[in-house]
Order: sequence, then structure tokens, then C-alpha cells
Amino acid sequence: MKKPNKGRLNETLKHIRRDRELLLLFIPCILFYIIFRYGPLYGLIIAFKDYSVFSGVMGSDWVGLKHFVKFFSNQDFWMLFRNTLLLGFYTLIFGFPFPILLAILLNEVRTKWFKKSVQTLSYLPAFLSVVIISSMIIDFLSPTNGLLNQLLSAFGFEKKYFLVDPGWFRPIYVISEIWGTIGYESIIYLAAIAGINPTLYEAARVDGASRFHMIRHITIPGLMPTMLIMFILKTGSMIRIGYEKVLLLYNPMTYNVADVFSTYVYRKGLLESNYSYAAAVGMFEALVAMTMLLGANAISRKIGGKGLW
Repeated sequence: MKKPNKGRLNETLKHIRRDRELLLLFIPCILFYIIFRYGPLYGLIIAFKDYSVFSGVMGSDWVGLKHFVKFFSNQDFWMLFRNTLLLGFYTLIFGFPFPILLAILLNEVRTKWFKKSVQTLSYLPAFLSVVIISSMIIDFLSPTNGLLNQLLSAFGFEKKYFLVDPGWFRPIYVISEIWGTIGYESIIYLAAIAGINPTLYEAARVDGASRFHMIRHITIPGLMPTMLIMFILKTGSMIRIGYEKVLLLYNPMTYNVADVFSTYVYRKGLLESNYSYAAAVGMFEALVAMTMLLGANAISRKIGGKGLW
């Protein structure tokens, strides 16, 4: 049996002693993922069992792929898959460029009070809960006293109940997601812009480059590595749509365009107590998300030469 390399071990211990304060700060993050991300993976085995609360996880009967077959043969499967994929795709395609654009525009603003005001307003939704955001959307779109319908009425248009119209659900969801995430996501791009060598801008300015040309040839190329990483991460989570906002905004009139995997899992698992079936649906959703993440990373490495790993 080979003995561990003593020099490498000493080097590792040296780095641990040097960075011990940073490692201590990292402990809560490790514990969070162990307790709330990796710990619950044990419970996934109920997807292959007929889980009973009284028998427990290990005491319940094995049924193999019964719940997966039942889900795939369910008439709602393709509707759920289509709705989840389209909502995630629209959010990614339309939502991804806005934080980049906001960060670039804020970087070009020279009036400090205006820049700080815009930043504060754009960050504000990140500090509000999903319930508050959804309540605001419902109030804005109310057919009686909603701000949008009041404006439509003032310009001579007929008032409309947007939230019961299936054609409006996806645009409302995507716009609300952009509004809710544009502020804090732009912070990442502002930090990346701050890391660009300022001498590049000085040299371009001396050569007579306009601000537009500096954005095009310096800022955007400097942001490209960050943009690739963020795109990979968002692609991986594209199909993992949280149930909270959809659950608060949808209704029986919009089920056919709004019902997604997460809301389906919520209904089957918590409302109907069909835990094994809900676990199977959740596992399928996670496997699709993982496949998309791996695919996005592979494409990024082939096109841009860089990825998450």
C-alpha cells in the first residue's frame, strides 16, 4: 500500500492553518448543504416503494418503477413537461440579458445619486417574499382597481382580467421573474466589470474610442466568462421552477398553461399524501435538470473553452 506523500500533506496542513478563518466561515455553508441538500437524498428511495407513514421508509414495500411508469403514462405528463419547459425557457431567454444590460448601463452612469437610486429600486424586490410579490401582481392586475386596468380604462380600452386568461399567464410570470431578479443578479456583473483592467479603457479613450465601442470591445468580452457561468447555472435550474409563485398566481382557468412539475408534486405529495408518487415525479424533474446542466456545461466548453468544470 502506498504511503501518502508527506510533502503534499504538509502543504495541505499549511494551507489549512493559513486559511483557517476563511474555512471556519465556510462551515455554515457546508452544514447547510449536508443537512438540507444531501441529507434528504436518503428519502428518495420512497420513489421505489409504496411508502406508508406507519411502516417507515425502510419498512415499506418495494415496488420498483411502478410510480415512474404511472407518471409517464398519465395524461398530464406531457402537459406538465411542456408547461415547465416553456416557462423555464422563456424566463431564461428573456430574463438572462436584462441583468447584464442593467449592469452595463449602471457602470456608464456618472451621476452618483441617480445610479444609487436605480440600484436601490432594482434590488428592492429581492428583499420581498414571494407572497408579497405575488400579492402586488394580483393587485396591479385586478380587473376592478388594478393599476394596469385603470390605465387601460383611462386610454379608452376595455378592462381585462389578466390572471384568468391562459394567454397572459406566461408573460406575467416571466415579467415578474425579471422584475424580481434583475437587481441582485446585476450585482454579479457589476463585480465582474469592476475586475476589468481600467488601463484598457484608458488606452481605448486615448485612441478615440466612443463609450459604445468600449462597451462592445472591452466590457462585453470582459463579462463573457461570468456570462457563460451564469448561463450554465440558469440552464441547469431552468426546469426547476419553484411552486410558490405559480401556486399563488394560477387558478383552474389557467391550469393547462400554468401547472408545472413542482405544483403537481405539491398537490400529490402534500394535499393527497401520495408521497411515493410525488417523490418519483420530483426525482424525474431533478434528473432532467441535471441532464440539462451537464449538456449546457459541455456545450459551453466546446464553444467557449470554459465551463463550471
